[in-house]
Amino acid sequence: MSRIYYIAGNWKMHKTRAEAADLARALRTQLQDGVHKYLVAPSFSALETVGPLISGSNIRLGAQNVAVEEQGAHTGEVSVLQLKDLGVQTIIVGHSERRHVYKEEDALINKKLRLALKHGFEVILCVGETLEEREAGQAEVVCESQTLWGLAGLGATDLANIVIAYEPVWAIGTGKTATPEDADAIHASIRKVIGRLYGTSAAEQLIIQYGGSVKPENVKALMAKENIDGALVGGASLKAETFAAIAKF
Repeated sequence: MSRIYYIAGNWKMHKTRAEAADLARALRTQLQDGVHKYLVAPSFSALETVGPLISGSNIRLGAQNVAVEEQGAHTGEVSVLQLKDLGVQTIIVGHSERRHVYKEEDALINKKLRLALKHGFEVILCVGETLEEREAGQAEVVCESQTLWGLAGLGATDLANIVIAYEPVWAIGTGKTATPEDADAIHASIRKVIGRLYGTSAAEQLIIQYGGSVKPENVKALMAKENIDGALVGGASLKAETFAAIAKF
């Protein structure tokens, strides 16, 4: 298996530009000898500040979301063209907060993903079930559906620029973490879906991250699982020491 580990930090709606700059500088230093693939996704307002500070390093610049249209009368939105102008390399789509708090539907997420790919971005597609869905035994079905919808209309060659992040909604920011076994089972089922759609080789190469209260204390057990290839880190990505500990597990 030749997949690499990919550790991403989603800063969500935290950090002023000065605070973001401090964190970016610290991470550049602390991760410079790291052997995995890394990303940070600051708020839109800090992208222009953070970009130059990590430019030329082993840390990619990510955006937390993107508008569904290229440009136009879309008040409060940020377009692919604007993100490209800021040096963003990767865009996160379908994060559970976008799905559940802001009511983004699968078809919209698919449209965003395809637009981002068209403009040359790498895309992290987030999927995951709620606590109710898990307790009803629907976790795999929900994640499979979100994966199928998210990748609708894409060919096998598109997968080179796609990462999937499995984020059980009930584990995000709650301190609860899926057990490594539970997480790996969902990752394996997602990989099976990819195999059905695009073939075994494509499924084997796809990076699937886990997101949901990843911490320095649990990262090793999660990453030891066969189908878990990295982490999409929320709260623990806001401090250089905790993110670096996860990133260099």
